[in-house]
Amino acid sequence: MIQDVKNTADQKMHKSLEALKNDLAKVRTGRAHTGLLDHVMVEYYGSMVAVNQVANVNLADARTINVQPYEKNMTAKVEKAIRDSDLGLNPATNGDVIRVPMPMLTEERRRDLTKVVRTEGENAKVAIRNVRRDANDALKKLVKDKEISEDDERRAQDDIQKMTDKAVAEVDKMLQQKEADLMAV
Repeated sequence: MIQDVKNTADQKMHKSLEALKNDLAKVRTGRAHTGLLDHVMVEYYGSMVAVNQVANVNLADARTINVQPYEKNMTAKVEKAIRDSDLGLNPATNGDVIRVPMPMLTEERRRDLTKVVRTEGENAKVAIRNVRRDANDALKKLVKDKEISEDDERRAQDDIQKMTDKAVAEVDKMLQQKEADLMAV
């Protein structure tokens, strides 16, 4: 029972770390990549879907992303969704192809992106702490139901705290790496 709680907590912490890794990959460091638009949502017949589900997204060159909607009537909506995203991009429509040039990162924009990265990191830490709280609550429930002793609960809580500390340290390491990438000119 205790091992189940620990395993569940460990899996959820790993998922939080993977989610952070994916979120950090979306924050650009000056080069264009198609994953940049993965979280941009566009309205498609009443529901919100990712741009890559309503359009073909590929690289024209190292500094330009081409987006070609599958349906002509989606071109304006996709362009607006990209423009309104928090990425600071200014797409231009050329026929039925939307060109998204990557502007050079200014010092001010680098600082803004660093703030975004720190926010993502803080969200990941909150998620990890929530996993710890849930695991500790599950342990308390086991003690209340007299399925484990209080000593076992204390040892398990210590183990869960060690897992939490390790995951938070991993988040800090990922953030430090991404900030270094952003601030490198």
